Amino acid sequence: MIELDEIDRALLRALARDATQSASALGRRLGLSQPATWRRIRRLEEGGAISGRRLRLNAEALGFGVTVFLGIKLATRGRVSLEDFERAVSAIPEVQTVEHVLGLFDYRLRVVARDLPDFERVLRRRIMTLPGAGEVEANVLLSEERLPGPL
Repeated sequence: MIELDEIDRALLRALARDATQSASALGRRLGLSQPATWRRIRRLEEGGAISGRRLRLNAEALGFGVTVFLGIKLATRGRVSLEDFERAVSAIPEVQTVEHVLGLFDYRLRVVARDLPDFERVLRRRIMTLPGAGEVEANVLLSEERLPGPL
């Protein structure tokens, strides 16, 4: 675990809100020079606190108005490897995240679709035909609020 001071935490919070900010702009907000800010960002990256900067696409603006969380229980444990299932499900473009979880289901997927009929098509033709796919539970996302996390 990397040691964080209050400036590191403020820097992480600022980057979590908007990772496109320049080091000089971040430094001005935090009372640091641009080189000092870059050194802190590099140390946080090297220490594993920052694992990358990602572009977040607006699925709805791109025509994908439905997001569904699927819980999937594998039907035949041992007959289909987890790697085979994960490889197959990761090849479906509508599947945004694949999480191997502990609990009622074996996997949790975040799936986007243009509308409910499009989601039904993805479910029937792609997801339900996956190797080992068994019981499925769907939860349609109504709204979402992203929280900054425990910093």
